[in-house]
Amino acid sequence: MKMILKKLNLLFGIMLLSSIIACNSGKNDPNENDDNKQAVEDVDSLQQNKDDLLSGITRAICYSGFRTGQHPDRGDGAVNPSYEEIVEDLNILSRNGNFKLIRVYDSGTNSEMVVKAISENNIDIKVMLGIWLKAELSNHEKCGWLNEPISDDVLAANKVENLKEIETAINLSNKFSDIIVAVNVGNEALVEWNDHLMNTDTVISYVKNVKALIKQPVTVAENYAWWADHGKELANAVDFISVHTYPLWEGKDIDTAMIFTIENLMRVRRALPESKIVISEAGWTDVASEFAERASEDKQLQYYNDLMKFAEEKNITTFFFEAFDEDWKGNPDNPMGAEKHWGLFTVDRKAKKVMHELYPDLK
Repeated sequence: MKMILKKLNLLFGIMLLSSIIACNSGKNDPNENDDNKQAVEDVDSLQQNKDDLLSGITRAICYSGFRTGQHPDRGDGAVNPSYEEIVEDLNILSRNGNFKLIRVYDSGTNSEMVVKAISENNIDIKVMLGIWLKAELSNHEKCGWLNEPISDDVLAANKVENLKEIETAINLSNKFSDIIVAVNVGNEALVEWNDHLMNTDTVISYVKNVKALIKQPVTVAENYAWWADHGKELANAVDFISVHTYPLWEGKDIDTAMIFTIENLMRVRRALPESKIVISEAGWTDVASEFAERASEDKQLQYYNDLMKFAEEKNITTFFFEAFDEDWKGNPDNPMGAEKHWGLFTVDRKAKKVMHELYPDLK
């Protein structure tokens, strides 16, 4: 028993303690030891080998780099960061080897410039390249911000753009095979609430197409619950599964955040016992009008440290969301909205408390 507990991190000890306290008849419950033993075995099932890490890296970061006044294409064209701004960002992230792996979300102009900047400036960063899939199904009945059906003409045009995006990603992956270490086909395009809904069979066909034409491993990024409830067929098609988990969005505070995160991962593991897991998004905002009492720099610091400690022990590559605040996101009339404040750095490239130790000059 001592050796088993030694394998667990401190956070799971907190989880065990929490479950024990929750039992009204703890000391008198004959099933308590069996329950704790089962919990230990469940967490052990998350243990991966170092070979399961992407490029041998645990600590990774999500990056897009849009600054004030910049944004991706929202129907009237994109305003992208400049080449010089991207180089500045990448030099910040890669300083002293702090972040050697980033995730970008598409294969558009901005992401292509990121890869080129890494190559041309010999920056020590690897990339998980994204393929952004636009809606091929109208999800107006379940998506809270779609007010009317997406027309058939738009859906057909989206499919053409998706195929072009896939082609671009394949070309980039082959051209920059020393930098791009994995390719992600679609981001939350299968969950029932999204505005860019895809059919699972279509995504699988896209995955197979990409896998046939590149050497890098291929994945799909989805919410943990979707993987656990619906992901078996897709999991068999990808090289690893990319999981999103956000305790903060699901009403958790910092005292139960890691417990919830671990429970999410164990749910996926039980459903997909053979799949290699990467956490492709997990984070904590420091400002949020939606849940102000649960958002702070101190809590972001604690969640980051706890998550990365767990990820290192379990050999799970973990992309923290995200590198820099992006004030184009969310409601433009609400500067305190959570969507704008997930960064480890502000939109002005100042280090938040979570990064003070690594970047004392950027406080």
